[in-house]
Amino acid sequence: MSKASILAGLIGAGIQASRTPALHEHEGDSQGIRYLYRLIDLDQLALDSTALPELLTAAERMGFTGLNITFPCKQAVIPLLDELSDEARGIGAVNTVVFEGGKRVGHNTDCLGFAEGFRRGLPNVSRHRVVQMGAGGAGAAVAHALLSEGVEQLTVFEVDPSRAQGLVDNLNTHFGTGRAVVGLDLAGAVGEADGLVNTTPVGMAKLPGTPLPVELLRAELWVAEIIYFPLETELLRHARALGCRTLDGGTMAVFQAVKAFELFTGMPADASRMQAHFQDMNG
Repeated sequence: MSKASILAGLIGAGIQASRTPALHEHEGDSQGIRYLYRLIDLDQLALDSTALPELLTAAERMGFTGLNITFPCKQAVIPLLDELSDEARGIGAVNTVVFEGGKRVGHNTDCLGFAEGFRRGLPNVSRHRVVQMGAGGAGAAVAHALLSEGVEQLTVFEVDPSRAQGLVDNLNTHFGTGRAVVGLDLAGAVGEADGLVNTTPVGMAKLPGTPLPVELLRAELWVAEIIYFPLETELLRHARALGCRTLDGGTMAVFQAVKAFELFTGMPADASRMQAHFQDMNG
């Protein structure tokens, strides 16, 4: 494929602190590709996910190569697409849309991104029982990654019970009955767990706080985040103070971007260069 110019963007709410544009543009520059990446921030535009049909049509008309999709649109975008990759269909969430041949094709690079971060950042941790906070679009991808990486039973807590049940049913269909359960007793589940993963937006710069009472944390628990602005959330700060092994959202952010870059450009990305650039941006 010739190194044509690339125009990409990110649709989401409250995304001004996103490192994704810089990650893509820097890698494009390094490969000699003219690469522009724009933020389409629903909060700044005073829009919500009901604007997705209009935004996708506008992006197509303006010649965008593709779009990344983040909170709160990863599931809402699916009915607007023509095709889904096998992974996106299985997970039930999309974070990357490629415009090709007059079609909108949805992909999921979050699952691969979290799995890579988990392997690198928390090798050899116990995986018998894990608690996951959140069952949204990112949560679906992370749950698939956790079970693929050998977690024996995943307990999912979500403010919307029907959403939690939907994800658990999906996981048990893919991985076997009983591999996932809907959480009912948070203190009890965390007390028996080896690990805890937050996939909710609670802890982001715009939604400070923790997704569960920090009194439930203990030193033996490993704790993982998918949030990367800030890189150290309040949850991770408390966990580290107790001596927990932790994983921030940085590696997931980089590796989902690596795969999205490859989908947009048709060119391999240099993952280690993108990691180094991400670390430079985060001091």
